[in-house]
Amino acid sequence: MEKLYTAIVTAKGGRDGHIKSADGIIDLDLKAPKAMGGKDGYANPELLFAGAWGACYLGALGSVGKRDGVDVSEATVDVHISFNQEGPTSYALSAELHVHVPGIDTDKAQKLADAAHKGCPYSKATRGNIDVKVIAE
Repeated sequence: MEKLYTAIVTAKGGRDGHIKSADGIIDLDLKAPKAMGGKDGYANPELLFAGAWGACYLGALGSVGKRDGVDVSEATVDVHISFNQEGPTSYALSAELHVHVPGIDTDKAQKLADAAHKGCPYSKATRGNIDVKVIAE
């Protein structure tokens, strides 16, 4: 495997902390969301993960669309990342990827969505580690 790029982000203070990328592009305060005893209006790890996964996933969908001759340039994905309590001190993530591909029927969109999920690096990284549903709508 050839390494093409490495992102470096320094985190400090956990969920109520700060993250900053080595290149300075990301420089954010983090707060746990209100639903978890924090404060709304700030970034949190789940938001960041959802955004990153969504962007990566659409890249994979673009590759699948190109391979299959389907225009997916207007496609969107709503990534739902849930922070779940398993036990008194145990937590786990789960995810739903709601894929919208305008102009094609749901069955074809589901096939494309599943193929993109199979190839997306974020999907690969989470496979077998968290509960994931891919739903074409």
